[in-house]
Amino acid sequence: MRRKMSFLLILILIAGVFAVVGCGGKPDASSPADTSSPSGASVPPSSSDASLSNIMEKGVLVIGCDDTFAPMGFRDIGGRVVGFDIDLANAVADYIGVKLEVKAIDWRTKELELSNGNIDVIWNGYTITAERNKQVEFTKPYLKNEQVIVVRADSDIKAKADLAGLVIGCQVESAAEAAIRADDMFFSSLAELKIYDEYQDASLAELRTYDEYQNALMDLSVSNRIAAVAVDRVLINYIMTQQPDTYRVLDETLTAEYYGIGCPKDAVALREAIDGALDVLQQNGAVEGIADKWFGENIVIRDIDKLSQQDIENLENR
Repeated sequence: MRRKMSFLLILILIAGVFAVVGCGGKPDASSPADTSSPSGASVPPSSSDASLSNIMEKGVLVIGCDDTFAPMGFRDIGGRVVGFDIDLANAVADYIGVKLEVKAIDWRTKELELSNGNIDVIWNGYTITAERNKQVEFTKPYLKNEQVIVVRADSDIKAKADLAGLVIGCQVESAAEAAIRADDMFFSSLAELKIYDEYQDASLAELRTYDEYQNALMDLSVSNRIAAVAVDRVLINYIMTQQPDTYRVLDETLTAEYYGIGCPKDAVALREAIDGALDVLQQNGAVEGIADKWFGENIVIRDIDKLSQQDIENLENR
């Protein structure tokens, strides 16, 4: 009897072992999927739209940039597009597990390039504005910036009021142009007052736009056609280190703002993946190394949540 009981007990134990092995052979449907990227980094789960999966499937993240906007994205002496945003985008693409392709675009048509699918994101000192937020899916802010007014180093102009009746330049379709037009009193002073005699090519003061900031700054430094340029502080700070004693920034600013990365509208999954990557790269020190290279310090911010339309409008109306 004892032998029978022992034999039955052994059979039961063996059956139990096979049952456990069999259950362990299949993954539990409720277990989280492996979200590791090909580069070994962990990509956080994101929303269910196909924007991220499409990028992963083709294996390339295509960013659109203005290749004349130093130090964010510009061409070196060898013709390669380099810069802070390029290095940062490379780090994010590597973290996600895809390659990076940089495409130089006409900044006037950047949103059209994005909506047509010619690029995956706009990433190049791209100011978050209420109007743009209606057209793109912005990430969280990653840099603070200001729109400032630049004059020649030897200019007598000390304040915005001194520009009444004069010509001011900026890049077409830029945040600087929008900031000037939004300042009704300042813009009206440029449009309505007579200009000085040395401005022979116009009878009234005006806002003159340029395809590239470099053209505006060159015009400012070598001619009397414009008295000032409205420009991003990030850009002019870099230019002034390369060309000392050429320009001076007025103490009065036009507006304070944030840079963000523009994804296609409602591409939430892609936006979340980029934000998640930047958060981790900030924590592990990779961002600090890139920022130190271009700015001498880490000026990247990750502590501000994604801005709503109302948040942006409130910032613009300050």
